[in-house]
Amino acid sequence: MDLRKTSLALLIAAMLPAGGALAAANDVLVYCSEASPESFNPQIASSGPSFVASSQVLYNRLITFRESDNLPIPSLAEAWTISPDGKTYTFTLRQGVKFNSNKYFTPTRDFNADDVIFSVLRQKDDNHPYHNVSHAAYEYFNDVGLGTLIQEVKKLDDRHVQFILSKPDATFLADWGMDFTSILSAEYADAMLKAGTPERVDTDPIGTGPYNLKDYKVDSLIRYEANPHYWQGDVPTKRLIFSITPNVSTRLAKLEKNECQIIPAPNPVNFDQIKSNKDLVLHSVDGMNVGYLAFNTAKKPFDNVLVRQALNYAVDKKAIVNAVFLGSGTVAKSPIPPNMLGYDKDLADYPYDPAKAKALLKQAGFAQGFTTDLWSMPVQRPYNPNSRRIAEMIQNDWAKVGVTVKIITFEWGEYLAGIRKGEHASALFGWMSDNGDPDNFANVLLGCDSINSGSNAAFWCDKQYDALIKQAKVISDPAQRAALYKQAQDVFHQQAPWVPLANGKTFYATRANVTGYSVSLNGSDFSKARLN
Repeated sequence: MDLRKTSLALLIAAMLPAGGALAAANDVLVYCSEASPESFNPQIASSGPSFVASSQVLYNRLITFRESDNLPIPSLAEAWTISPDGKTYTFTLRQGVKFNSNKYFTPTRDFNADDVIFSVLRQKDDNHPYHNVSHAAYEYFNDVGLGTLIQEVKKLDDRHVQFILSKPDATFLADWGMDFTSILSAEYADAMLKAGTPERVDTDPIGTGPYNLKDYKVDSLIRYEANPHYWQGDVPTKRLIFSITPNVSTRLAKLEKNECQIIPAPNPVNFDQIKSNKDLVLHSVDGMNVGYLAFNTAKKPFDNVLVRQALNYAVDKKAIVNAVFLGSGTVAKSPIPPNMLGYDKDLADYPYDPAKAKALLKQAGFAQGFTTDLWSMPVQRPYNPNSRRIAEMIQNDWAKVGVTVKIITFEWGEYLAGIRKGEHASALFGWMSDNGDPDNFANVLLGCDSINSGSNAAFWCDKQYDALIKQAKVISDPAQRAALYKQAQDVFHQQAPWVPLANGKTFYATRANVTGYSVSLNGSDFSKARLN
């Protein structure tokens, strides 16, 4: 007997009210999640499953992103102004937004400026009483540079908060739609601090989102109930359950048996199986991501631009995308995804041309080729659904031009640590958008400063490229920014620090009777999901 399956079934049955089965079934939605959350506070979490279970269910942020073009639009902030010098942002906060409650605390007031101040200063101020609670590192807050960018944050009145920046930064507004900027309750934090249990803010969360946490059993399930006074209106599904199911095949089996109604990230090899089942629907959205092979340009022979160009010509990217992505991706040629501001659709790509590759290797002094390592990711991502297979295909392509490849892989944490230290010669890697801004790719992945942060896996620093992306970061006009990013992509193409491989789509599957659920740059939106 599968005890976990039985316990989940019993829990669902216990939650259902007496009466008709249809009404009961329509009141409970089960989502098969990929993993347990690290924390229910998105300020201190770093994984996708943690954000889905916390910021995308329990909280809101000052802004959100419009699905049609991923530009910032109001959320908890209903409006904002930016000073002419680009260094002062003033947010007008939404009125009448209520926090949820739990068994430890019931709010006495609505959301206001104090909550924004608390949510920022806990992450920014080393001396804040909550800064070291739960051994928090605030990785995202620091990685995007908000700790140094925000010079001051102050409350003008209950409805207005002002940020003063150390320099203009066109990405600042978009940052406030990221998961780690979720707004927490300052009143709850004060109460828990006085009670001597400040960690409850992270383990027993209170937010303004569509659902409230009711129960959590580690590695088993999470139970939520709808927020009865959600500021965006009625939440149609009153009970939401996350059934924690790490195995991708098991998730699909549960979906087929109607043990869950939504699953993330089905395996591409199962797409036809899903499509052929009349009770299931396969959904896809264009992802803001890029998968790539990074050359470690700090190591020979990849410090030689001719070698890098040669090995771009030596990779049959179309064959890789056709064989591995199975319709879930398209060939990439730029560090910026196609659906993002500044993408240059006219940018030249390196065609598959082994003869050209051999000629460039000979010109670079490697007529007989060489031997190198290629690191292969141990995890599946939309931009790389089968890293080992991609590595093997590149290995085969490069062998045709005289380059012998040894494929290496590690556990994911060790893989990331090794790349940060520059231990690789070349490595398969990728990135998914945090905030919908091109700086999140062009600068974070290839800027000179990003070498120190560990996100520049190519260890590439080109002064011309870096000057262009830094200029784009401080200009607010979208057209001017786009023009600068197009120039930067031309430099990228010439210098070839990567082999851009693919832009992957994001897939999820549901039962056919699920409506209203969506996935976008904002993450998973359960607030309108229902069973029909």
